Amino acid sequence: MAERPTMRWRRGVAEEAAELAAGTLDPDCGCMAQLFPETLLRATDAVLDVFEAELHTLAEGEDAHIFAAVEHVVLSLNAVNEAHDECAFETDEREQLCAYIDAALTEQGVDVTSLTARHGLDRHELTDRWRDW
Repeated sequence: MAERPTMRWRRGVAEEAAELAAGTLDPDCGCMAQLFPETLLRATDAVLDVFEAELHTLAEGEDAHIFAAVEHVVLSLNAVNEAHDECAFETDEREQLCAYIDAALTEQGVDVTSLTARHGLDRHELTDRWRDW
């Protein structure tokens, strides 16, 4: 399964905490815990849990079903972002989440390039219709 961005973010928080504890990082340079508080990570994981649970039904699904699953995960991530003062997901985080959605669909057997082409979209536009983060 594609690695969730939250796993990378948690590793970054842990690595930074270890560096701070060891004194190898200036406390003024530490920002990971502020960027990725546990409430944000848990909320994001809850959204991705629902998406992953739905993935197994998508490989043979109709385009509308796949688009509905993507719409649901993106709108749910929008809600997480909104709950975190509209600043939970900056450009890098947005790109990581979109890449995760694409990779998870691909691993499940969805040909994302063909899917989006059938609807006059570029592969990278799959999540853009609903994303406000």
